[in-house]
Amino acid sequence: MANTIISVKDLVKKYGDFEAVKGISFEVREGEIFGLLGPNGAGKSTTLEIIETLRQKTSGKVIVNGIDLDQHPESIKKIIGVQLQTSGYYPGLRLSELIELFGGLYNQPVEPLKLLDLVNLRDKARSKFKELSGGQKQRFSIATTLINKPNIIFLDEPTTGLDPQARRNLWDLVTDIRSKGTTVIITTHYMDEAEVLCDRVAIIDSGKIIAMDTPDALIDQLVSTGFERPKEVKQANLEDVFIHMTGHALREEA
Repeated sequence: MANTIISVKDLVKKYGDFEAVKGISFEVREGEIFGLLGPNGAGKSTTLEIIETLRQKTSGKVIVNGIDLDQHPESIKKIIGVQLQTSGYYPGLRLSELIELFGGLYNQPVEPLKLLDLVNLRDKARSKFKELSGGQKQRFSIATTLINKPNIIFLDEPTTGLDPQARRNLWDLVTDIRSKGTTVIITTHYMDEAEVLCDRVAIIDSGKIIAMDTPDALIDQLVSTGFERPKEVKQANLEDVFIHMTGHALREEA
């Protein structure tokens, strides 16, 4: 079994009398894609922001790659990559300039073209961020998480608003990043995405983890209760039809 790279024990976050995270515990294994799922307001973003050192916890224990969050938060920052929202970039800078800027912030030597190759954006190196399509912006945001060669990256709803081709292209990108040894923590509201990408998922609701296992195991557990879908399950869905007819290849907006 793979080593534990993130350990969260009895994590609590309070805002006054409101308890957003209610003593949750879970572990993430090295080299897996781990999904944290839940409705809006469930506490998943707060949980991730604590692990990312962006928000202070009320109590509990967080260990990241053997580093205690309470003792060495700056050391944790050096080994993780956090996806920024697209609004966090200077829209008038070229992609190569943005990568060099972030490289300077991380005090890391960077090769912009090599990094852009990883996300299929070499031809956009001289384009300004504001000129990119939605899918291109998301791929670039993932590229920036890799600048400091992190052990772990955090992706917050990376495919929201993307068309089917761009969404599946991003799935391939995430899988490829994991294949190179990087652990991926992802949040998504798309359950089909979690089912395809994630080795394991934790479902959080009202500040508590209510289920955690592989997607297949969770589905089997539900089926074992006698659950049946109200309509016949087909071998494909409408997105499969769309992709089959229009092609899997990524298309960029004109």
